[in-house]
Amino acid sequence: MTTTDSTAAPTLDELREGPPTVSIERAAEYLGVSRAYGYRLAQAGHIPTIRLGARRLRVPAAALYRLLTEGETATSA
Repeated sequence: MTTTDSTAAPTLDELREGPPTVSIERAAEYLGVSRAYGYRLAQAGHIPTIRLGARRLRVPAAALYRLLTEGETATSA
């Protein structure tokens, strides 16, 4: 049985295989920034979001994955 440590840094595999959207707080963890800065990035349009209802914002996991992995192939060549 595998246990997950809630303090462990999230991995790209978890993002790719997890739910279709993540919270802005979780997206900020993936980006290595604070929760407040994550919200500022989302508000400025640097993190793609979708609105669910009047107040709830979610980050599409696929878009966040692309954001985190773009340029990987250019740096590994």
